[in-house]
Amino acid sequence: MSERSVGTSLPFSDIDASWLVVPVGLIAAGVVLQVAPLSADATRMLAITLFCVALWVGSPVEPWFTALLCIGLIGGSFSTELALTGFQSPATWLVVAGILIGEAARKSGLADLVERAALYLLPTTAVEDAVVVYRYLLVTLSLGSLLLAVLIPSALVRVLILAPILASLGDLFSERRAKVGIFLGPLFVTFYGASGILTGSLANIIITGLIESSGGPTIAWGEWLLWLGPSMSLGRTILVIGIAYVLYRPTSQQRVETPEQADGLSVSARERRMLVFLAVGAVIWATDFVHGLHPLFGAVVVVLLAFMPRIGVAAPESVGDADFSIMFFLGAIFAIAEGLRQTGFTDAAATTLLSVLPSDPSLPLVLAAVVVSALALTLLMEGLAVASVLTPVLVTFAGNAGLPLVPIAMMEAVALNTYFFPYQSAVLVAILGSGMVNSVELTRMASICSIATLGILVPIQVAVFTLLM
Repeated sequence: MSERSVGTSLPFSDIDASWLVVPVGLIAAGVVLQVAPLSADATRMLAITLFCVALWVGSPVEPWFTALLCIGLIGGSFSTELALTGFQSPATWLVVAGILIGEAARKSGLADLVERAALYLLPTTAVEDAVVVYRYLLVTLSLGSLLLAVLIPSALVRVLILAPILASLGDLFSERRAKVGIFLGPLFVTFYGASGILTGSLANIIITGLIESSGGPTIAWGEWLLWLGPSMSLGRTILVIGIAYVLYRPTSQQRVETPEQADGLSVSARERRMLVFLAVGAVIWATDFVHGLHPLFGAVVVVLLAFMPRIGVAAPESVGDADFSIMFFLGAIFAIAEGLRQTGFTDAAATTLLSVLPSDPSLPLVLAAVVVSALALTLLMEGLAVASVLTPVLVTFAGNAGLPLVPIAMMEAVALNTYFFPYQSAVLVAILGSGMVNSVELTRMASICSIATLGILVPIQVAVFTLLM
């Protein structure tokens, strides 16, 4: 995701060196106001953006607090309509529905079912060899976590569901390296592998939402899966499994002590109903080329079924247990993007980008430039903040250059789901916060997976777009 987890602590509860970003952000905003060769409105909007991005990067306060500050600054400097534009986006409400789906999945006991199924399907002969057990669990759990990316929008929610399951299954092994591999492998699949599923990643949802709000084409769920699914979902899954196996497989072939399983795999009525509800949502998403409904409505159907009295798996009042503070973050992201567009900054940036490239740029060159630009920006700011700044620029650029916008948007999404360091993504921060891995282990896994994606899968995807689109 690239989603931000928000805590319950007071905004100013931890005063430390992170507060140094406040004067840095103010200085950056002041410099922009004084020297930027833009209109007064564009300069003011860019200054607000830089200040808020500095706060998001340094995190002296919770992301929702910075988001509310951003919305207030935009509303005070421009208009209420502009400040609140993000809350009109279907993408924002799709994320809200995804949070509720995750809450219902937890209430239904679906997480326990995943663990029981993994152990039930474990071949009895495999327990004689820790390497064989590790390989089996890594592949099975990774494929299951990829399936979960189809069923539950929001990588952060999926990580929160899977983390305790993976930690429990990792305890089957005595070696720490095996525990880390069983933990990180499936989590990276459900995060990195979601690039090829429109509703699987918040970056995908935000980018398509920004394109639609900018007057660009609507990208269907099935279309996204068709173009990116083979390489960025299945391909990334294979890469992650291979990397986790090489890095973390057990070094000894000791026997693994697994808990005794019942003769059959029992599935409770609530678990069964939740699986049916998720399947209904997946069918609605996959058939959007027929009915033309936004993915939001598939998620809404799942939420209504899951929380419906008598039929559902969670009590309606349990909605209050979900954390919706990410809505403020999304609202700020969309307000920034629309503000930069309305004030003319995106036109100026697109013109500058177009002047740097050849007069008649080829699609492969542009796609490579998009990946490099997005990756460079994610080193400086959170992925969703990059989307708010870069996507409107790319929409204008594609129109001026006469290039198809769909592959450009998809390659931006791929880049915004490619991270090296935990600070770049709240999902990685959540994984680190679980206490199962340290920052060195997480950074190594993220970096190797990202380098493999950029070196192997991105060239393949660019070739596919060039030859077939």
